Amino acid sequence: MLLATEIRKGMVIKMEAELFTVLETQHITPGNWRGMVKAKLRNLKTGSSKEHRFNPSDKLEQAVLEQKEMEFTYKSADQFVFMDLATYEELHLDKELLGDAANFLLENTQVLVNYCDGSPTGIQLPTTVDLKVRDTEPGLKSATVTNVYKAATLETGVVIQVPPFVNIGETIRVDTRDGTYVERVK
Repeated sequence: MLLATEIRKGMVIKMEAELFTVLETQHITPGNWRGMVKAKLRNLKTGSSKEHRFNPSDKLEQAVLEQKEMEFTYKSADQFVFMDLATYEELHLDKELLGDAANFLLENTQVLVNYCDGSPTGIQLPTTVDLKVRDTEPGLKSATVTNVYKAATLETGVVIQVPPFVNIGETIRVDTRDGTYVERVK
């Protein structure tokens, strides 16, 4: 059992005899009111999303997940195809099941696929991935590290904010947990 304050994005919890994936969490402490945890949850059976408020002292049951190491091989329409590295079997997952993780998948990326009760519930990416900048405004030669950022489209199609010295064609490291720029890769 875990407290409501311990739930994090990507966890699978049991609530009301159903399994839910935690999409977002927010700890709210409004003035002199009691604190609460607001979570956006997706039902694994129906695929529907809902928001739920928990008291910080609420106890939740975390679902037991099995994990298999797989390799992302290719994308076909809205299906992402993964290959089991042990048995070479293919697994087709919908983009909706992957959520934001789909924005950081490159071919041959090794991921952990989470299973609960024999069915896939999502994937676990490496903490960082290296992606090429496909499009952005021209870099500034005199730019140094500042708090000013510009939009950059990466090779997977995702748009993130990068410092002004990053140019088209450069490879950058991106944090997959929140989609933020980490550093340039030489």
